[in-house]
Amino acid sequence: MYLLGISAFYHDSAAALICNGEVLAAAQEERFTRKKQDSSFPAHAVRYCLDHAGITLAQVEAVVFYDKPFLKFERLLETYYAFAPMGLSSFLSAIPVWIKEKLMLRTLLLEELSASCGVEKSGIKLLFPEHHLSHAASAFFPSPFEDAAVITVDGVGEWATASICYGTKNSLTILKELHFPHSLGLLYSAFTYYLGFKVNSGEYKLMGLAPYGDPCSGRVEEFERLIMTRMVDVKDDGSLWLDQGYFDYAAGLTMTDNRRWQELFGFAPRAPEAELTSEHCDLALAVQRVTEEVLIRMAREAKRLTGARHLCLAGGVALNCVANGKLLKSGIFDKIWIQPAAGDAGGALGAALATHYIYLGSERHCDGVTDRMNGSYLGPEYSDLEVMQTARRYGAGLLRVESFAALCEQTALLLAEGNVIGWFQGRMEWGPRALGNRSIIADPRNPEMQKKLNLKIKYREGFRPFAPSVLIEDAEEYFEIESASPYMLLVADVHEKRRNPLPEGYHAQALREKLYHLRSDIPSVTHIDYSARLQTVHRDSNPRYWQLIHAFKEKTGYGVIVNTSFNVRGEPIVMTPEDAYKCFMRTEMDYLVIGNFIFDKKEQPKWQEAGEWRDQYGLD
Repeated sequence: MYLLGISAFYHDSAAALICNGEVLAAAQEERFTRKKQDSSFPAHAVRYCLDHAGITLAQVEAVVFYDKPFLKFERLLETYYAFAPMGLSSFLSAIPVWIKEKLMLRTLLLEELSASCGVEKSGIKLLFPEHHLSHAASAFFPSPFEDAAVITVDGVGEWATASICYGTKNSLTILKELHFPHSLGLLYSAFTYYLGFKVNSGEYKLMGLAPYGDPCSGRVEEFERLIMTRMVDVKDDGSLWLDQGYFDYAAGLTMTDNRRWQELFGFAPRAPEAELTSEHCDLALAVQRVTEEVLIRMAREAKRLTGARHLCLAGGVALNCVANGKLLKSGIFDKIWIQPAAGDAGGALGAALATHYIYLGSERHCDGVTDRMNGSYLGPEYSDLEVMQTARRYGAGLLRVESFAALCEQTALLLAEGNVIGWFQGRMEWGPRALGNRSIIADPRNPEMQKKLNLKIKYREGFRPFAPSVLIEDAEEYFEIESASPYMLLVADVHEKRRNPLPEGYHAQALREKLYHLRSDIPSVTHIDYSARLQTVHRDSNPRYWQLIHAFKEKTGYGVIVNTSFNVRGEPIVMTPEDAYKCFMRTEMDYLVIGNFIFDKKEQPKWQEAGEWRDQYGLD
């Protein structure tokens, strides 16, 4: 029995297809349209899922949308009523869209599905689980655990902004919910906005900026105190109350009341792309600490309510890998499993799984060890013929290496020589993290690599860190972690024996001075606080990537490489060989490896493109 899950019309539209509980295919619409966080109906993603399975929509038992639009509309109306007469301009801009489109969502979905899949609307069955139930289902049902506590945290679904659930076998029970306008996700997004980053995509920048705060200055503690006493009242169970006098998201058109924030923190909101100062870093660290404290309290409450040994996480806040690492280190739960597409895209998968297990009552099997996500390699893959067609289209020079072992040897040597390589293999990753199939890779030992990757490859802010991909067998040699992290959703400290001491007065230095201090023997993946957002690479789930890193280890003695997503700032991760070649030629990458083909930048024709390609992508 096939079930198709869909998320759409807010951000990160996506589709996911399951058959008898097995996840067959999943993809985000942005990868096809090349529009970051595309919110439109995921027509391309739907067609890909069906084509991958070799079926038509007529063979799908039900199409499941990831939330309930009428409940969302109810929240919208009640919120505007509660805040009246404030928010009139927001009300006048939002309501016509809702009346025209979102209240008619069932009709809109049927029309889009019918048009894109060539079936009659009358033959399509639609189901609508709640938003946070979809998140919870995406976390628990693919997890390896027979039973677990489940925490979901995001901005807002219909009414819920966070939930604590208990999952066992094929059931999920919601035990507690936090409701709008009180939201940890929206609190974090408000600070993202105030510090000059883009809401719904810049939150990970805020997380990356936080370690540049000075924990010794006293200002971080003062900012944290102001947040916890003036803005937020955090209860022992992790629920929170936000003073809406400081925020504008409930009924306005922005996230914050900038005047009140400036009075509270003593500085004006940062303009996008403006220089980052120590006060920006300190405020980022303060709100990161608050976020971690709230999640720890939620976890303790989930443990108290369920008595479970294991925890599952989903929702946009579950992408905060620093908080996840602190949660794991707290020891509240023995093991933690996080849905790799934890944000709204993952809701599409959760909606389908909730239907399979809860609505249809299907039996669930798990072994306590292996998850059901197939390494999160659920997107499209491409043949050698399609690679050759791309090469012919652009007159590209390429070399075919006959054996994959020889390819790994050659690529490992190029890495060790300081080259930056685009690495493109197999099926595309599901979720926001590149996991070794659509990655840009480099040597972590190179002290100049972080700067080169940020400024000449990714064209993004220099402070942003890069992740290590490490052989699971060698993880504890480099990092202080005893758990696997296959989806790059946990932060761990670089092993103490690999660290270099900090110079005197280091924390008081400006961001630029801190940035390029040689912190360890793997400096390109060691963040400012000696942490790293690591991916453990497993031979059974990605044998090709494992073999490459193993070859690098054979050459250098290091079983770890730099891994960043194969894209430039503002661009979705590349999906096709053509996407990869364009990105390769637009940047200062040295080599591109697709399948068993190697493209050497020196052997390529002069790159010409109509117009400025950067105009295609807004700054994220």
